[in-house]
This record gives sequence, C-alpha cells and structure tokens, in this order.
Amino acid sequence: MSREEEGKLMYGMLFSIKSFVTKISPLDPKDGFLNYKTSKYTLHCLETPSGIKFVMNTDNQAQGIRELLKKIYSDIYVKYVIRNPLCGIGEPIISELFKNKLDVFIKQAPLTAARAS
Repeated sequence: MSREEEGKLMYGMLFSIKSFVTKISPLDPKDGFLNYKTSKYTLHCLETPSGIKFVMNTDNQAQGIRELLKKIYSDIYVKYVIRNPLCGIGEPIISELFKNKLDVFIKQAPLTAARAS
C-alpha cells in the first residue's frame, strides 16, 4: 500500500470515528475525538482549530500524549513548517529540519524513555 493510500485510509477512519463520537456523545464533544484503545495500542488524535490533525500510536501504558501532541504542534510544527516560507500549507511536509526536530523531540519524550527502560 502506498503512503498516499495509507493516508487516505487513516483520514477516512478518523473522519468516521469523529462523526460517530459526535453522534453518540451525551455531552457536547468540544475537544472532539481524543483517542481510542485496542488490546495492542492506543491511537491519539489532536485536531487544531485550523483542522490540522496530529495522530500518534502508542502502547496502552503511555500517558500525557495529548500534551505531547500540543507541544509538537506549538513548538515544532508552527516553528518549522508554518513559519517556513518554503513549506506550503496543505502540501506534504518535505522539510528535513522539521523531520529532524520532530525525531529528536519524540526520542526525548518521557514515553519513549519509559518504554526503553
């Protein structure tokens, strides 16, 4: 399966889950769909007001992922994609600097250190 096909499937799944949660929630889901858990992993989702979605799969014991996704958005995405005139909005991110900063950030995140021990 190509990355494009995989991306389309992921988008469709997230769209369907978000729609389902909105319809069955007894409360106003102001934060939207946050995560879902299987027996093997948890999928976490953060959707920004502009509609950008950050998705991360973790093991089921990982904690604080919503805050981690918010930091990725504010400290890495905004700094190295939004403020970069070479990165177009709505286009694939090809910035090596963004990819390197994200990689370093994830490797230093507490969830990675706890799992590696």
